Formats: sequence, structure tokens, C-alpha cells
Amino acid sequence: MSDGSPACGQRWLTIIGIGEDGPEGLGDEARRLIATAPAVFGGARHHALATPLITGERFSWQSPFERSVDAILERRGTPVVVLASGDPFLYGVGATLSRHVATEEMRTIPAPSAFSLAASRLGWPLQEVATISLHGRPIDLIRPHLHPGRRIIALTSDQNGPGELAALLVAAGFGQSQLTVLEALGGARERQRSVAAADFNLVDIDPLNVCALDVAAGEGARILPFSPGLEDELFEHDGQITKREIRAMTLSALAPRHGQLLWDIGAGSGSVGIEWMLADPSLKTIAIEQSPERATRIARNASALGVPHLAVVEGAAPDALTGLPQPDAIFLGGGGSEPGVVDAAIAALNRGGRLVANAVTLEMEAVVLLEHAKRGGSLTRIDISRAAPVGSMSGWRPAMPVTQWRWTKG
Repeated sequence: MSDGSPACGQRWLTIIGIGEDGPEGLGDEARRLIATAPAVFGGARHHALATPLITGERFSWQSPFERSVDAILERRGTPVVVLASGDPFLYGVGATLSRHVATEEMRTIPAPSAFSLAASRLGWPLQEVATISLHGRPIDLIRPHLHPGRRIIALTSDQNGPGELAALLVAAGFGQSQLTVLEALGGARERQRSVAAADFNLVDIDPLNVCALDVAAGEGARILPFSPGLEDELFEHDGQITKREIRAMTLSALAPRHGQLLWDIGAGSGSVGIEWMLADPSLKTIAIEQSPERATRIARNASALGVPHLAVVEGAAPDALTGLPQPDAIFLGGGGSEPGVVDAAIAALNRGGRLVANAVTLEMEAVVLLEHAKRGGSLTRIDISRAAPVGSMSGWRPAMPVTQWRWTKG
């Protein structure tokens, strides 16, 4: 290889998953590789577990982690062992290292993951369970998974994680869910305790723990349906929100695809960008909003609806668009009639990307009609009416009509 890397097939890097049972849980090959490695990388806990086997130099993880990656790469071509927890390719170090080291240069010897161990202790078929890592990540990520009858296994960060999870369940209306804390799985300190989230009183929890949830919903529980078009009441807003039916049609027009990025320009409450991210964990949104109050509200809504990683940019388009990552889809809800916004959005859009603009005002409708005449695409007129009281009877009360332009960049 031109960069001096070892020839294909020379496996200098070995990633070994180790459990709480230490060397006893390792096979002969893993034991031999650890014992003969001149350099062994891992966390303090991993080194302690493998102490009887290690004869080479020990290297603990540095902060930032990239420094440890560089130290490993400096030893390219000489035997290096990396110790990891359980399955290194399930929320583990293997995924990080594989971005720097070719598959032909490494071997992996996994141990059972915490998910597998927890499922086996509980007798839960793993393929029927939602698995999520909350280790070093916002606990709000669990919210989209909270459906009655759902079983969830979640990795936590430390001994405080189970209590924080119980508090979230109670606040969201799932206080009767059964929460099982499984501690130090696979080792001598293994312990399993269960309690209803509303009655959580566990103490002296091992920092190394996994939480299993058997979800039960109480009256008024905050359940996020899988379909687009969440109820407007689920969002905090000041009236500037794409209403439920229009939002569902807008998400359909935006057509989310794996790994794509949406720009939500003039985001208001952030409802479209939030639902874009709820469609799949791989999706990302940047919400651009000029009002500081609304920008703060968008962040609150994103956390409350389980997508806390939604990015908010405070500023007015088109200036606020400068320097942002290139989008695969753009939604223009508010502010699209301002000079230069549509042109800037179109210029930024990836080839093959979709732009959807919703016009409610006459000014925005004029922009949409002009752009359609110039660029093509499709126009849809959306009229929604809702039943409402008319004196002692009921009648249809129309909402403001929306003209929707959808265009794909060739």
C-alpha cells in the first residue's frame, strides 16, 4: 500500500471483548493474544480484568479519545491488542477503529454484549426488544420507544442512570412500567432488581448497569406514534406551527431517506424537522430560526420528543445558511418570501435533493408560483376543514389553505 500500511491479510490489530468474568470468559486464542501483545490498550476496568494475562505495556484511554486512536495507529504493523466491553462493534470501540483501520488489518474476538446478557437473564427474545445506548448520550433518546407493551433494554452511563430513567418514565405517564436494573452482568457482583418506575427506590446501584423496561402506559401517557402528523398538542408553540394534517403531507413530500440531512428554514416550533428525525435514527435536522424565543423553544421540543440532537441555528436566512453542512432536503415554512432565501436554498441543496415550500401568505404564494413557473416541480393546493360548533349545532370551519411546491434538484 502506498501509505506504508501492511499488506492485505496482515492482521496487526486485535480487538478483544472481555466480560466481567475476566480471563475465565476468554477462549485460548484470546488469552494467547493478550499475553503475547507488546501493547495493550483499554480502559482501567479492562486492564484490571485482564491483569493476570497482560505482560506488555498498558495504555489507558486518553481524552480526547482521538489521541488514543493516533497512538494505536503509530504502532501499525506491530501486534496491538485493544480490550473492549462485550461486543466491540455494538456501541463499542470497534466501530471507531474500523474507520481508521482496514478490515484486512484487524481481527475481532467478541464477547456477549450487555444486551445479549440482559435478554438471556430475562428470557426476552432479543429480536423482539428495542435496544438503545444511553451511555454518554441524552436520556431523552428513549422517548420514541415508549409504547405500551414494548420491551426495551437500555445501557446507562452510571449508577444515577436508572433513577433518572425512572423519573422520565413517571413524568411522561409511564410510571407503572416495570424497570429492572441488571448490574455487573457476567461477573461475581452480578445482581438483578425490579421495581415499578413510580416506586423506584433502589440504592447502591453498580455504575456498570443495564436497565430493562416492560412499558406500561398510564392515562395521558405521552406516546409518540410511528406515523407522521403528531398531534399539535405534543409541541410547545406560539401558534407558528405546521398543523398536523399539513405536516403529514409535508413529510410525505420531503420523503426522508436513510442518513439524510434536512434544513428546516423558518422552523417556528421545529415540528417538521423533529418529525423528520423521528422517521429514522439516521436522519438529521438543522432548524434555522431568527427568533431567539422560538429557537429556544425548538430545542425544548426536540428533547421532549426524543430527538435532542436536532441542531438549532439562530439567525435569519439567507445569511444564517452560510457555512452549514449541505442538505439533502429543505423545508421552507416561514421566511421563504424574504429576498434571496429561495435562491440560497436551491444553491445549497445536494443534487437529487428535495425542496418543499408551504405558502400560506399571498406574498409566499407569489414566490412559489414564480419558482414553479421557472423551475418546474409540482404544485398542490391543500385545504383542510374541521368540524366546529355553530351555535347549538356543528359546521365546517376551514383552515387557511396551503399551496405546496415540491421540486427536485437535477
